[in-house]
Amino acid sequence: MGILSILLWTPAVGALLLALAPGKNIRLIRYIANLFAALAFLLVCWLLSNYNAHDAELQFNEFFPLNPRLGSAYALGVDGLSMPMLVLATLLTAIALLASFTVANSVKGYHICILLLEFGMLGVFLAQDWALFYIFWEVTLIPLFFLIGRWGGKRRHTASLNFVLYTMGGSVFMLISLLAISQYDLEHGGSLMSSMHQAAQDMPRYEQVLVLLGFVIGFGVKMPIFPLHGWLPLAHVEAPSPVSILLSGILLKMGAYGLIRAVVMLPEAAKLLQPYLIFLGLFGMLYGGLLAWRQSDLKAMIAYSSISHMGIVLLGIATLNEVGITGAVLQMSAHGLIAGALFLLVGLLYERTHTRNIQDYRSLIQVMPRFTLFMTLTLLAAMGLPGSVGFIAELHTLIGGFSAFASLGLGLVVMVFFSVSMLIGAAYAIRTISLLFTGPKSPPAPLFQRGEEASHLQSEGHDFDLQKGTQVFNSLLCKRGARGDFQLEDLKTPELLAAGILVAGIVLFGLVPAPLLALSSATISQMNTVISQRIL
Repeated sequence: MGILSILLWTPAVGALLLALAPGKNIRLIRYIANLFAALAFLLVCWLLSNYNAHDAELQFNEFFPLNPRLGSAYALGVDGLSMPMLVLATLLTAIALLASFTVANSVKGYHICILLLEFGMLGVFLAQDWALFYIFWEVTLIPLFFLIGRWGGKRRHTASLNFVLYTMGGSVFMLISLLAISQYDLEHGGSLMSSMHQAAQDMPRYEQVLVLLGFVIGFGVKMPIFPLHGWLPLAHVEAPSPVSILLSGILLKMGAYGLIRAVVMLPEAAKLLQPYLIFLGLFGMLYGGLLAWRQSDLKAMIAYSSISHMGIVLLGIATLNEVGITGAVLQMSAHGLIAGALFLLVGLLYERTHTRNIQDYRSLIQVMPRFTLFMTLTLLAAMGLPGSVGFIAELHTLIGGFSAFASLGLGLVVMVFFSVSMLIGAAYAIRTISLLFTGPKSPPAPLFQRGEEASHLQSEGHDFDLQKGTQVFNSLLCKRGARGDFQLEDLKTPELLAAGILVAGIVLFGLVPAPLLALSSATISQMNTVISQRIL
């Protein structure tokens, strides 16, 4: 068994051990889950240390035929596109489990679902056979359905059902496209889309466009891109915060990862659809930013901002040049770190106050200085402040977009809309910092005292638990200091570790982006060569 198989099956073995563990031994369950998540992360670190970033070809290949007649195989491999996603997937899974110590009901089932979700995500990024890729793609739906539907908020059942229906609907289009290409004679070389790439050259132009449209719908639902995003806000808001970390940090990247593979396979069709992809990317950036700006629920704000950030990824892919695709890949990594940190911090704040309404907070800097530092740095990174990894990604996308679209007469249009979306992002980031951390010191949730106002919040759809809120408010009254101040507990050591790792990555790769750029540069250069040869 190769290193990739060991990595892939590590979380599955952990889930099996959890299934055999006694359900009442909560401490043992948490220990096993965290142990296997840590082992998977250490295996990826070993893989990263032995990965040759200068080699654009697949590395650590494993290939075992499963059905020679159909051409399916157990084929695994990594390149510069999948390697950063593997690191991100294992890192965020370990952090999500660290943030799951507050889960009190059905602890065993929850941790099994998290490890099975990691198993599916790793399979998507490791699979080098289209049938295997599709199987792992669908595997991720099952644990996410239960994680949202069983451990989510008040509208969890609607959120989980919407998520599954949207994603399965998109998967149908993806499957149709895969089957359309598989009708041609394929050379099964064990590389994801490599045999299909050869077959795609023999397809009529109109058929290539239809196949790529199927991929855009299938992968676009998971990214998500406008107007296929309907499941995202509700799923993010209702999912437990650790699950939101994985949903935004990794699951959205699966769609972008698949779309990049599809565009490289069908560059001529991508060139024909380029203006429409440009429009969808720019519109998604503005649409997501404006909706994030008007949210009062912190998780809803982050959810809509994800639509805006994934619009940047789509714009980078639509450039069809090396700089733009580099920006898209960087944005995938940057958004994984930023969104993961935001959902982690908002979740930790919600555990202390049981409200996510931004109007209920003020002057947290006086009682939670460590939380304030990490939240401020992450929000500044989300708006693309220089010195953060978000800035590096957005700069590459902007340069690639301008150079690609200048020949179409759209260079200035791209610059204007891109700049406006950045300004909107800065507006809601600064507004959030201002409301959370400035103003007079007071209880984080003053509305807890008035049941009629709490009922009003509930009627408007805010996640507001009056009973829990009253308990928190009373506990804050008991912690009143000598001067009448209210106290909230700042980040604890495990929480500091989890948040610190993500924020350190955001700042470190913003100041020294060369290692992150070098990791994918050879693979992206090879992709650019393939695209250029086909569309010239």
